This record gives sequence, C-alpha cells and structure tokens, in this order.
Amino acid sequence: MLFDLPSDDVLYDALIARDPAYEGQAFVAVRTTGVFCRLTCPARKPNRENCAFFGSTAECLEAGFRPCRRCHPLGPAAEADPAITKLLAALEAAPTRRWQERDIVAMGLDPSTVRRSFKRHFGVTFLDMARQRRLAHGFTALGSSKVIDAQLQAGFDSPSGFRAAFAKLLGQAPAEFQCDALLQAAHITTPLGAMIAVCDHNALHLLEFADRKALPTELQRLRKMAKGQIGIGETAITAQVRTELDAYFTGTSGTFQTALALHGTPFTKEVWRALQTIKPGETRSYAAVAKAIGLPQAVRAVARANGANQIAIMIPCHRVIGSNGALTGYGGGLWRKQKLLEIEHLHARKAQR
Repeated sequence: MLFDLPSDDVLYDALIARDPAYEGQAFVAVRTTGVFCRLTCPARKPNRENCAFFGSTAECLEAGFRPCRRCHPLGPAAEADPAITKLLAALEAAPTRRWQERDIVAMGLDPSTVRRSFKRHFGVTFLDMARQRRLAHGFTALGSSKVIDAQLQAGFDSPSGFRAAFAKLLGQAPAEFQCDALLQAAHITTPLGAMIAVCDHNALHLLEFADRKALPTELQRLRKMAKGQIGIGETAITAQVRTELDAYFTGTSGTFQTALALHGTPFTKEVWRALQTIKPGETRSYAAVAKAIGLPQAVRAVARANGANQIAIMIPCHRVIGSNGALTGYGGGLWRKQKLLEIEHLHARKAQR
C-alpha cells in the first residue's frame, strides 16, 4: 500500500510545530502563493484554509505548485542548509584534501554550527566525512596499488594513520586483505555517498553505506564466514551491482536482479524476503510486515531484523516506516531514507504512466 497521509488537521499541526516526523512523506502546498514546502519550512505559516497536503513532490508539481526557495523540497533536507551545500561542493572538488577546522573558518563558516548541522543530518561531522572520503579514495587505489601508494593517493602522510583509519572503517588493516580471496570488497560511488559492496562470483553478500557504524562488525562476520578470505577487488556480480544502482539512481529502473546471499537466521531471512515484496513507491509499517509473515505479535523482532539487514537498497528496509507515518530509524541516516523514498515515488509515478 502507498503511504496513507494522516488527516489534514494532523498535518497542519505538524506544520505549525515544524515537526520533522513526516519529512519526505508529506508536503504542504499554499494556494495563495502557488508554492509547496516541507512541513519544517522556516517561512511564515499560512492559514489553514489556504493549505493542501500531498504525499510526494511529484504530486505537488503535477498540481501546479512550484518548490519553495527557502526549504528546497526537491532536495534532501541537508541540501536546504547553505553551509552544508557549500562544504559538500568543496569536498567534491577536493576529495583527498586534508580538511581542517581552519579551512571551515576560511570559508566564512562557524565550525560549531557546521559540526551540529552535519551531525544532525549525517550522523558524522564534516571533518569525519572528509576523512572517510580520503579513505574511500585509498580503498579504491588499493585494488591496483601497493599499500604505500594507496596511502599517499588518499592523502595520508602517516602509514600508521592510514592503517588505523582503514581498520576503523573496515575492521582490518589493508595488508590483511587477500588478492585471490573468496569475497571481494569494492567501493561504489552513489549520489547519496560512498557504498561498500562485498561479492563473490555468484552473489552479493553486503551492500552498505561506508559511514554506517555497523559496517566493521558486518565485515567481521563475513570474514569469519569466509574463513578470513576477503580481498579488495571486483567480480562480475560487482559490475552488475554498479549497473543496477546506476539505473536506480537515474530513474531508469526501480527493481534489482542481482543474486543475493542472505546471512541470518531463518526468521531474519523471512523478514528480508518480505521486504523484497514491497514495491518502489510503497511503504509498510513494522506491524504490517509482521502480519505478512504470519507473526502479528512479532513487531519488535521484525524491527530488529529490519535493522540487521546488510544489503541496503536491494533489500529495501528503508520502505518500512512507523505506524504513524514517521520515517523512524535507518542505519544509513534518515536523510538518505527520505531521499530513497522520494526517488521511489518518482519510479512509481513513471511506472503508472
């Protein structure tokens, strides 16, 4: 089922309170101005009788409303912050630069404000994000270079610093990876940030955003399963993952055909298979998923299984929301969950034409 909006009265109360609970799920259009906004928009609030509420930006545009220039409803919530936009553009232009707090000051920004904004939207500071980008660059270089060359390409002066940062991200030092290992880890760039894909020659075992806190633990479990055989490289499955993610983010296709290797208990696997039946543009509550697998009392267990999913996007745990319509938690960050749902609303509208 598509996400059912609560009553207009509930949404208007959320608009007045600038409540972020419906971020990415509900938008307000103001008849007197012809503009549509997020419910969290800082602009002066319209009168109740002038408001119309929609479940997607596509519906707002089709109704003839234009996006607000203050809250930028067509972009992720983070993009509405000019400081974040400015820093992300700078990082994109110089991904291997060793960014420091004085660089933020030199751009006319307040480091404390920037730190809070990045933590709120991404769960990490800008400097942490920049360090992850440098490390991701070194990760890619490791597939074809020596450790020392990859270290230098990533902008790390110290070998020990590179090893420590690599171990923090992936749970083991660069030298511990095997070239001819059973499992091959690759770095994939997406519009929502770097992802790590782990594949063998038959299936995808892991697909996670590189800044997900659970990533080192998940990789450690895979190493144990593969008896330490994990390397840096790509297989034909990795190439398929890249192709399908590109089609997903460019709006070409919202479905995936990549073979998946599921590592979990029979219960968690059943939950993950149920998630795969949720079509792009649709959402389910945890209670609905529990009912679908025939265990209506297992709502909390379903939530835990949803959080334990280690194949992001292709097993769409982001399509599970709270019973009240709130986005609830997502390991990749609520801003990514919001954007993924927005992308899939467009996939669904395209499929209906």
